[in-house]
Amino acid sequence: MLNNLHQKGLYPYKKDKFGKGKTTMDALINRITLNPEICHGKPTIRNMRYPVEMILDLLSSGMTFNEIMEDYPAIEEEDIKACLAFASRLTKIKAIHKVVA
Repeated sequence: MLNNLHQKGLYPYKKDKFGKGKTTMDALINRITLNPEICHGKPTIRNMRYPVEMILDLLSSGMTFNEIMEDYPAIEEEDIKACLAFASRLTKIKAIHKVVA
């Protein structure tokens, strides 16, 4: 399904390339992955079990990049920047519609 959305240009986040060594917004966002088998399909960092929302919560609680990287050695500075870039991109969505099941 995600590949279908990628092809139509409706979902700009790729799940395979992590953009190591690059600092552009797209390269950062490529570090964010969506996998239905990891964290119930929530956006995570590089297909690891670190949800974007957790990193954003840590930052909003006052933790620094260095403190987060000390507590979670697998996370790199670019991963934290990717979470911020992802959140920034989400705020640019023009409309959100409530889905009633």
